Amino acid sequence: MSSIKTALITGASRGIGKAIALRLAKEGFRLVICAKNEALLINTRKELLALGAPCLAVAADVSDFAACKELFNKTQASFGPVNVLVNNAGVSHIGLLQDMSEAEWNGLVGVNLSSVFYCCRLAIPSMVTAKSGRILNISSVWGSVGASCEAAYSATKGGVNALTKALAKELAPAGIQVNALACGAIDTDMNRFLSEEERNALALEIPAGRLGTVAEAADMAWRLLSAPDYLTGQIVTLDGGWI
Repeated sequence: MSSIKTALITGASRGIGKAIALRLAKEGFRLVICAKNEALLINTRKELLALGAPCLAVAADVSDFAACKELFNKTQASFGPVNVLVNNAGVSHIGLLQDMSEAEWNGLVGVNLSSVFYCCRLAIPSMVTAKSGRILNISSVWGSVGASCEAAYSATKGGVNALTKALAKELAPAGIQVNALACGAIDTDMNRFLSEEERNALALEIPAGRLGTVAEAADMAWRLLSAPDYLTGQIVTLDGGWI
């Protein structure tokens, strides 16, 4: 990992993405962080700079290819090519599939799946040239087993898992590692809509007896990013024994 210096993380203004950015800052990386919420993004950048990490913050909608292209152009201008890509941006959708609109479907697919394609497509050429690189996609246990009332979300994460496995085979000859971290119930803003009663009921379903923390997710992400090159094409589950 000594030659890998620049990491780009999508959805890095809060939650798992922010925690990963903070962890990589402590590991000596230059960081490029992006999210739609510019105010939160600026606050995250301040925290990273306080840790001594060079940081570029770009407010961007990664469901739009033009925005992703501009993100990579700014990264190249500031830090050069991306050595580590963490595709973390994601949104949830809870409800019956029959009640979901086309716009909601397209929005979900755009953020959760198309953004992974866009950012991988833009990162790969320089990684192939360098014959090294790491791509980590943040997925979900529902991408592996599916969830009632989260069918569309499950479909997008299942797509991320399939893309991870196939892309790993495609890029392994170039020395590029591609893995996914499939998270279970992590205590993030995405899950804060749950009432205390619902959270307690959820915790009872999990053998570990609690929700995971963003720090644990970030630690696992770092373990995957710093793993031997031979570890690729894997969907690693972090769920406290839940699934």
